[in-house]
Amino acid sequence: MNPLMTVFALVGVVVVGFLLADLLWDIFIAIRAHLLPRCTTPDPDFVSKFGPWAVVTGCTDGIGKAYAMELAKRHVNLVLISRNPEKLAALSSNIETRFHVKTKVIPVDFSKGQSVFYNIETELKGVPVGILVNNVGKQYTYPMYLGEVPEQELWDIININVGATTMMTRILMPQMLARNRGAIVNVSSSSELQPLPLMTVYAATKAFVRSFSKALQVEYQKDGIIVQHLSPFFINTKMNAFSHRLQTNSLFVPNAQIYAENAINTLGQVNHSTGYWAHGIQYFFTTIPPTWIRTYIGAFMNQIFRKDYLHKNKSNV
Repeated sequence: MNPLMTVFALVGVVVVGFLLADLLWDIFIAIRAHLLPRCTTPDPDFVSKFGPWAVVTGCTDGIGKAYAMELAKRHVNLVLISRNPEKLAALSSNIETRFHVKTKVIPVDFSKGQSVFYNIETELKGVPVGILVNNVGKQYTYPMYLGEVPEQELWDIININVGATTMMTRILMPQMLARNRGAIVNVSSSSELQPLPLMTVYAATKAFVRSFSKALQVEYQKDGIIVQHLSPFFINTKMNAFSHRLQTNSLFVPNAQIYAENAINTLGQVNHSTGYWAHGIQYFFTTIPPTWIRTYIGAFMNQIFRKDYLHKNKSNV
């Protein structure tokens, strides 16, 4: 055989080998994240493994509320942090009545930025928190060009998606380190996978959450602290109300309850997950094309969602 052809053949074998190994690894991770927990009974004892209390931010709606319920089912006491005092009180009462756990509520508007964290730190003193769920998040009202987004909305997105995730972690990390155990769950979004036109700043903040989580995993893996990064695709919540296409439950657009039931089972199994098995399938196929193609596909989809929103609001005028 021609020496040059031999080199090409060897390169081909190596490339195929790497691709096959990557595929097998993805399959192994999927089985570990979504299948093995279903075969394990009873549910893991989060109280013994991590501690008696969990903090959940953005907990009065959507994923945060559903995840808080799942933690309560597992006998974990809850510190509930969200913006609306009335919703917090109602959720606290509901959880205590249904699951017979303790709750503590801290009304906070994370869009206010740095000024809110002193009070949070004060309120959490003496509370042995083993799990932090950084769920609070904000995205555009609907897909917009950057120049159309109100300035305050941009600051709110940055303060909530970046500031809250960073500072809540910093507040609670010392006590987790002191006990050599704990779990931090950072709820991101599949929008992190590529630049996302018409959701530009939102997607950029979620890329931050991804990078932040991966770095923390390395920093604290020797200290018994789990840092899990969740990357859900579309979920039927109020956050995605800009398009009717995302407001009907389906296999690939679950409601928050179904998502949380799946996501919580991955905690302690894998450090990164979509949280939901059908989203895992989407993740696999989404990441096959190169980034530039995914960026244009994302722009195309957001143009459709933008038209949905504008048509709906024009009709309501």
